[in-house]
Amino acid sequence: MNYSVAHKNGTQILSDAGIPEAALDARLLLEFITGKERDYLLVHPEEKLGTAEEKNYMRLLAKRAEHVPLAHLTGTCCFMGIDFRVSDKVLIPRQDSECLVEEAMRYTDDGSEILDLCTGSGCLLLSLMHYKNGCRGVGVDISEDALIIARENHSVLDASGGLNGGSAEFIAGDMFSAVPGRKFDVIISNPPYIRTDVIETLMPEVRDHDPRIALDGGADGLAFYRRIAESAREHLNSGGFAAVEIGYDQAEDVAKIFEDAGFSRIETVKDYGGNDRVIVVRI
Repeated sequence: MNYSVAHKNGTQILSDAGIPEAALDARLLLEFITGKERDYLLVHPEEKLGTAEEKNYMRLLAKRAEHVPLAHLTGTCCFMGIDFRVSDKVLIPRQDSECLVEEAMRYTDDGSEILDLCTGSGCLLLSLMHYKNGCRGVGVDISEDALIIARENHSVLDASGGLNGGSAEFIAGDMFSAVPGRKFDVIISNPPYIRTDVIETLMPEVRDHDPRIALDGGADGLAFYRRIAESAREHLNSGGFAAVEIGYDQAEDVAKIFEDAGFSRIETVKDYGGNDRVIVVRI
């Protein structure tokens, strides 16, 4: 089977399984299996896959057809221009979350102390540190399995010089209880914010493969925002800020939670799709 036929067959398999963007996913899996970039595949459509490559390609296509996320099959996900390792132990980074990092970049100074709550893969913290200089970061997560992934991502980025003289640590713990008495210039978080009763209605890639602990925000989806708002002030340095990702319909409720907690400087930021996506608060 040559590259052209493999991609055509892969696209058909995924399309028949109802996979959105079947042609793209088939090509990305072909790139992953062959180790060839897109341009090479296009220029050499008649080049044949090896026997092992063809077998592995068909195996991964079958898994993707079962709605296993592409990132879980390749083990990586590009976020903010950085390839992060992922697994089924962490939430797969979404493009929507780049809005949070971009907004935080506007207010984060070089050398800042940054806290990332519910860090997961560490992509938010490490991306922010990558685009700033000499920052010191702490990523907190209750999942030890998630922290293994975060530490691996940190090691890879650090080894390549991608932390720009900064350093980060990843601590197991339940939110602010992991950093008692510590203060930061920046607090960021993409907390679980899906209502419990909505989770079963999500697309299979999310419902069946993202860790439930990274999705479930309680009965109203707002449980973690209350916890962040309640304790953020005592963990922020003067002039500091907190930025959190929110669901598209949660801006009013989350802003009210922070207002009730004593924050008066509250801003809602939309993503590129025009949906409310980030709340920024300052003291």
